[in-house]
Amino acid sequence: QEPLVETGGGFVQAGDSLRLSCTASGGSAGTRAMAWFRQPPGKEREFVAAIRWDGGYTYYADSLKGRFTISGDKGASAIALQMDGLKPDDTAVYFCAAGRPIVSSIRSIRGYGYWGQGTQVTVSS
Repeated sequence: QEPLVETGGGFVQAGDSLRLSCTASGGSAGTRAMAWFRQPPGKEREFVAAIRWDGGYTYYADSLKGRFTISGDKGASAIALQMDGLKPDDTAVYFCAAGRPIVSSIRSIRGYGYWGQGTQVTVSS
């Protein structure tokens, strides 16, 4: 069983909305935080958003704040990413992650030990 399973990717037009979901299981459940990262074509993986289970604090990449919203259900070890006003630049493989990052590392790939397989999001102009 995969520790993290993402669903919801697809092909959309610019301006459309899309919702990604991720559920953790096994060792990836019960972690301190879960997050979304993305990897655009030919580029490095980058932080999108995260949620800390203690207090429900949320964190966003500055460039995405206002368009993307992360939500989570601690009891279900599940998170979602609501993406509105999608742009072609949002085209990427989106990855769900879980781990025990300290606050200063919550936007860092190094903060997460569990990763999903990724789901493709393609935004056409």
